Amino acid sequence: MNRGRRYLAVSTVLITTACGSLDGPGPTAQTEQAARPNIVFIMSDDHAVQAVGAYGHPITQQAPTPNIDRIADEGMVFQNAFVTNSLCGPSRSTMLTGKYSHINGFTRNGDTFDGTQPTWPRVLKEAGYQTAMIGKWHLGRTPEGLNFDYWKIFNDQGEYYNPDFITEDGMQRHEGYASDLVTGFTLDWLDNRRDPDKPFVLFMNHKAPHRNWMPAPRHTRIFADTEFPVPDTYFDDYEGRRAAAEQEMNIYQHMYEGHDLKMTTGVGSTEWRYDPWKHLIERLSPEQRDEWDAAYQERNDAMNAADFDEREMALWKYQRYLQDYLATIAAVDDSVGAVLDYLDDAGLAENTLVVYTSDQGFYLGEHGWFDKRFMYEESLRTPMLIRWPGRVRGGSVSHAMVLNTDYAPTFLELAGLEVPDDIQGSSLTGIMDGDTPDDWRDSIYYHYYEYPGFHMVKAHYGIRNERYKLIHFYDDVDTWEFFDLETDPAELHNRIDDPAYRDTIAAMRNELQSLRRQFKVPETGVP
Repeated sequence: MNRGRRYLAVSTVLITTACGSLDGPGPTAQTEQAARPNIVFIMSDDHAVQAVGAYGHPITQQAPTPNIDRIADEGMVFQNAFVTNSLCGPSRSTMLTGKYSHINGFTRNGDTFDGTQPTWPRVLKEAGYQTAMIGKWHLGRTPEGLNFDYWKIFNDQGEYYNPDFITEDGMQRHEGYASDLVTGFTLDWLDNRRDPDKPFVLFMNHKAPHRNWMPAPRHTRIFADTEFPVPDTYFDDYEGRRAAAEQEMNIYQHMYEGHDLKMTTGVGSTEWRYDPWKHLIERLSPEQRDEWDAAYQERNDAMNAADFDEREMALWKYQRYLQDYLATIAAVDDSVGAVLDYLDDAGLAENTLVVYTSDQGFYLGEHGWFDKRFMYEESLRTPMLIRWPGRVRGGSVSHAMVLNTDYAPTFLELAGLEVPDDIQGSSLTGIMDGDTPDDWRDSIYYHYYEYPGFHMVKAHYGIRNERYKLIHFYDDVDTWEFFDLETDPAELHNRIDDPAYRDTIAAMRNELQSLRRQFKVPETGVP
């Protein structure tokens, strides 16, 4: 059976209820359609590179992602894709504008996104594309100013079960699982709302695998008996890294035992331990709740009956976190397969660029953490895979350093439009063709602003090149970190005071200042 069609076999009812027939129109002969590619932009939330099979992490040997990997097998995987600010809203605004946070005005979650500024979806719409946004928006209540032809988005963060969706007609609750609903609405748009005479831009934005990692009913037990490899740095002592020591995103210290880990209060109980956002579990219908409790009861009872010491409990929490996190990705992978199958069956694949990415990376126990924010590798790197059979050679791999600022100029160029001078990214078209430009960037600039805030990660900025990384933490601290990624890929040893690296650090500081000038980073208030 085709890998993507596995989803259709287990979840046809969910899809056909939302969108009717899966039989799409055949390939159009319209000149406009043939000249400019369609763009299907699939974005998950907090999907770690470590949890995408195409990147080869040991975790994916036990939790494969065959449909997401299919994009890489039939297209290109970017091994060095990075974000400029590892946080949900700021990353999304950067993707839409092609500009850093300090330029597009969205530096931290809670800011207001200015949808009237130039964004590539609106520019493509004005140039004749049909545009649609389905799923997680997360840049305000509605996508004001972007002028999508169609939009159906989660209310705020969205809920895993029976979520509310907002459209131009108001808000409505839909019974079902979030990832399946987003898939169904996406296929409905492709099948029933798409204009076959126009090229299109379609966003399919999933909530998963965002906190609090509630799997679909068919996946609640999928990894129940799986023991995932524990990172070597899980019990990191953060020596020489003050900001790392002062964060509040440790799995075994800071996760909410009820909300995040679904731990119950005692043997035989179905009541969750501490849960500050009870409305999420309360959205389940009685039938859904009974099924949920049955899936977790035996494991929770065993945990409550065990006499774990502190270390054993820390390891148990890691396994529960990974089991649920990866189970939510299973539904996203199903979704990707369903959409790829539709494009293939409808004759749209050849001239459709499919992108799979996440808004940033995520920690899967490295340094003991969950969440993102830091400029360390796990949250700085993000998955990025593309498929375009009509142009991109299957099985291609790029090691070029690419950024989430690069989407805007790429899509504008592919649509035959001029890329404005104030776009801060670079077009990926040459790389897609297997010819990385000689003057391609050899270093990247990063800047995180949200402090104080959730998880208490210090504000910081820095530079990374192929081998080295230099970070400056500021605000209520003034401390620098320097890492040699070749000899210390886990970033455990801060070499900022190591005389052996004095000349390298000096060169990195100069390059950092050069990038700050290039990207017009304000100096005021930033040491």
